[in-house]
Amino acid sequence: MPKSSKPAPKIRVKGLSVTDPRVAMRALIGALLVANLVVAVIAFKPFGGSADDLRQQQAQLSAKLRQLQTHLEDTKEHVAKIEVARTQGDEFLTKHIMDVGSMPELTLAEMTKAGADAGVKILPETYSYDAIEGSDTLQMVAITAGFEGNYAGLAKLVNLMDKSPLFLIIDSINLTAPQQQNGQQATAQSLNVVLRLITFVRDNSVVAE
Repeated sequence: MPKSSKPAPKIRVKGLSVTDPRVAMRALIGALLVANLVVAVIAFKPFGGSADDLRQQQAQLSAKLRQLQTHLEDTKEHVAKIEVARTQGDEFLTKHIMDVGSMPELTLAEMTKAGADAGVKILPETYSYDAIEGSDTLQMVAITAGFEGNYAGLAKLVNLMDKSPLFLIIDSINLTAPQQQNGQQATAQSLNVVLRLITFVRDNSVVAE
């Protein structure tokens, strides 16, 4: 039986007649690739965009740079203040905060001197230590000290303790009435006062460990 001589169907691509289907498919794929490339160029602007776009980007970058420079200057200022505060804090600790071992002797000597200058008698004192949260080396100390004397002397004592070169804070003052002595009321000149003083001490042995 003789073979058919009927020609293969033609495929038209954009007005062109192509007899071979493979050639037509290659042409169609090529056209799609070109179209995708055009869309990508329009969407992503790989060549920098228009002049207006570039000016807008430059303005945005300049504004961002100014913000960063301002933030940098503020940070430098904060760091400088922190360094000053740290230096002053170290100087204060060195000058005013007593060592935990020498504090009782120093405070007793200060109270004894103040009592002698004020003309009053110093009574036994007690110490209470409390840790300070967040610090391994500092402690708060409450000192309860009693004194006996007349009103003028006790007033002078309080004034001397308030002006002490040691870092002593007068937390409370308790003045009691004259005591009874042998069934007789003491003279109005004899008074007792109890001072509660607050100070802070440092334990350098913790740092050494």
